[in-house]
Amino acid sequence: MTTDRLVTGRTWTDVCSVNTLVIGSGAAALNAAVTLHDLGQRDLAIVTEAWGGGTSANAGSDKQTYYKLSLAGPEPDSPRLLAADLVAGGSMHGDIALCEAQHSAQAFYHLVQLGVPFPHDRYGAFPGYQTDHDQRGRATSAGPLTSRLMVTVLSRAAQDRRIPVFEPFQVVALLTGGAPGAPRIAGAVALDLQACADGSPRVLLFNARNVILGTGGPGGLYLDSVYPAEQTGSIGIAFRAGAIGQNLTESQFGLSSIGVRWNVSGSYQQVVPRYVSTDKDGLDAHEFLNDAFPDAGTLGTAIFRKGYQWPFDPRRVRGHASSLIDLLVYRERVARGRRVFLDFTGNFKGGGAVAPFSLDALHDEARAYLERCGATGATPIARLARMNQPAIDFYGSRGIDLGREPLEIAVCAQHNNGGLRGGLWWESNLTGLFPVGEVNGSHGARRPGGASLNAGQVGGLRSAMFIANRRTEAPQPAGQFAAQVAPQVDAVLQFAEDALANASRSRVTPEAARASIQARMSQAAGHIRVRDAVTRAVDDAWAEWRDFDAAAWAPDATHLPAVFRTRDLCLAHVVYLEALAEYLARGGRSRGSWIVLDQDGDPVNAALGDAWRFTVNPADAFVDRHILEVAFEPTGSVRKTWVPVRPLPEDHAWFETAWTAHRTGAVYD
Repeated sequence: MTTDRLVTGRTWTDVCSVNTLVIGSGAAALNAAVTLHDLGQRDLAIVTEAWGGGTSANAGSDKQTYYKLSLAGPEPDSPRLLAADLVAGGSMHGDIALCEAQHSAQAFYHLVQLGVPFPHDRYGAFPGYQTDHDQRGRATSAGPLTSRLMVTVLSRAAQDRRIPVFEPFQVVALLTGGAPGAPRIAGAVALDLQACADGSPRVLLFNARNVILGTGGPGGLYLDSVYPAEQTGSIGIAFRAGAIGQNLTESQFGLSSIGVRWNVSGSYQQVVPRYVSTDKDGLDAHEFLNDAFPDAGTLGTAIFRKGYQWPFDPRRVRGHASSLIDLLVYRERVARGRRVFLDFTGNFKGGGAVAPFSLDALHDEARAYLERCGATGATPIARLARMNQPAIDFYGSRGIDLGREPLEIAVCAQHNNGGLRGGLWWESNLTGLFPVGEVNGSHGARRPGGASLNAGQVGGLRSAMFIANRRTEAPQPAGQFAAQVAPQVDAVLQFAEDALANASRSRVTPEAARASIQARMSQAAGHIRVRDAVTRAVDDAWAEWRDFDAAAWAPDATHLPAVFRTRDLCLAHVVYLEALAEYLARGGRSRGSWIVLDQDGDPVNAALGDAWRFTVNPADAFVDRHILEVAFEPTGSVRKTWVPVRPLPEDHAWFETAWTAHRTGAVYD
């Protein structure tokens, strides 16, 4: 790594030249950096806004799941079976699924070796359990903070290897070069956050042959979100640079607490808490689920199943299934303007046809599970203490005593299964750009809970393997780089200057603009979607994007980082909404973790009324046999392409052939 001070466009700027720049310090990005170093590539650096920030270090659930190949028990498993189950979720390429499956054990044991305390028995087996969209019990967990523990050990590994870290720097643009029709990554522009805080903003340029982008999902797009508040995402800078997105329609939604952003999945539901709604002042408590369920056993079992069927799923709504609860919570909060709480201090009292809670009334599946766990106490909090005391301690450490007070919840955006397109080695259509973690759209419509952690580790591993074997050349000379990217850097600096100097009457703060974006996305692209609302949202999103640069206002330098983040979200929400409109125009209906309301559809539940009708995609639907790819065009449009879902590759793992390809390096061709 070398540093030069050069003129780029209109100003003197520091330029850091490096073979590989890793953007982000979450679990996927750190694994890429550590693996790349271990493979012998020393010319690399990490740039991050905050060491220990982002989703990996600040998200979790009752026992946050890591989904992997089964490594214990009598049931047979194999990478191909795992890949087949990943593909079965829909809209996922078979070759990518096979890569995630083949490296699953390798990635998992790497974390074990680094020190993540995944539980094993006295014989060394790592037992599993069943998670959502999983039938084989492949899930494991190191507790409520599994991904934070992953970040902890990977951070220590990066520090032990003395990988250079630039912090706090916010990457606000990706720089590109290459010949027409063959774009490649050239580097990045990073805003010095400390300089902004001090009132004297400046940027740092990175000249890089390879960029590993690990900045997470677009957490800032929705009002009700379980993403950590600081996790806004940066997929917009990739769209602006020409990276192709895929499956952007597929976000995952589920019940989460909103005072403390946390998934209320797993044991939080399996102990069958009481659901209540109140008015805005916390009065007039009402057990609103009673009207939609026929008896106490059906209601209690639906709540129990919400634990391992946590994401909202349109296939689990009818017949008093678990996702009916999400719709009822949404109706209370949005349509009726009430607040919704989980109450662990007492059992539901019932009403109408629903009798008071009784363990004996639960269906066999739920009752046997609680009995086997010894969680048969008189109240939900007693059952939770027996089953998972750390789940109680988590909220206690944040000032919420579940044994004394209710927990306010909402249906929140939790994960984007779509993102940027990546190939077998996680390289995007931009040569040298490798999206890893949630920003990589490898997942399809549904994924097993915890599969994203495995995918992030595998993506970091494979991108590092490819770079170490195929992309080790030195970065271009700093002067040549500066001349190549000067117009792009000038555009970034001009935007910052204009935002700071904006005196127009139409100027808007980043906070106001973000609120507008989030309201639009929540209304049109949440887990409840309406065709007409999507059409209006697309038009409004384009209008806001076209006005954004002229209207953006940073009252002072401390607001400049927020202006860039909101600019990123503004472009991202245009592309996401365009993808959703295209999906609906192709006849797409409800799937994944969301529904499209349709008056010609099938009714849901008598308690919800006739307006709540929808239909899932029929078998062999065009939108399920293809994946929608989208690309933002510099002219101000979105190019949309439907590509067939690639099937699982045929298994031709003949050892002698594989050995030759590995020895010669042809495996990376």
